[in-house]
Amino acid sequence: MEIVLIRHGQPEWVRDGLNVVDPPLTDLGHRQADLVGEALAGAHFDEVIVSPLRRARQTAEPLRAAVGHAEAIQPFLEEIREPNWHGTPAELARTAYAEERARPAEERWEGLQGGGEPPRDFVERVRAGATEFWASRGMYRSKQTLPIWHLDRPELRIAVVAHAGTNGVLLCQLLGLDPVPWEWDRFVTYHASITRLQSIEMGDGHTFALSRLSDLEHLPADGRTW
Repeated sequence: MEIVLIRHGQPEWVRDGLNVVDPPLTDLGHRQADLVGEALAGAHFDEVIVSPLRRARQTAEPLRAAVGHAEAIQPFLEEIREPNWHGTPAELARTAYAEERARPAEERWEGLQGGGEPPRDFVERVRAGATEFWASRGMYRSKQTLPIWHLDRPELRIAVVAHAGTNGVLLCQLLGLDPVPWEWDRFVTYHASITRLQSIEMGDGHTFALSRLSDLEHLPADGRTW
């Protein structure tokens, strides 16, 4: 089984000095999305699932067109929910994130000041949704300490177009790692990057190997952003 995690292209987080909630892609972000579609045009995917947020949906459009899939939104792929900063000065978000990063590690589970989704709730939401999604495709974690999965259909190839945080949670779940309140920082994935996990057959099931993290070979050096 192969699971391909794609991060969205560069979003327009700030417009005229103000924060944008659920931003669209920038012009560069659209070019990055086109290059993802070109890079994966010859691949076969049984499914292409997408976050409901605009930046992910726009990134997925060229890929879906290239591989012939209709839009398949999965709500659990939504990124961690920020406070309602839309239309507020960009400095507000920068200050809130700087404050959050400066806390002791355990306190970061509390999330941003001013509201939003606490990281613990975010991790639980994504893991629960993913567990249900994987199970509906005949894939579930075996009842043992080691990260061994049962796969009814090990030939499946699934592309996921989502976010740094969401994809980080999925990586940790699939690789059997304990969650942390900074999943978007643990695995560094650039805009429009491609990350690949491949199942390996064991004596009593399958485990997942991280075969490629944040592949950027399809993007020119001056078109790579974080």
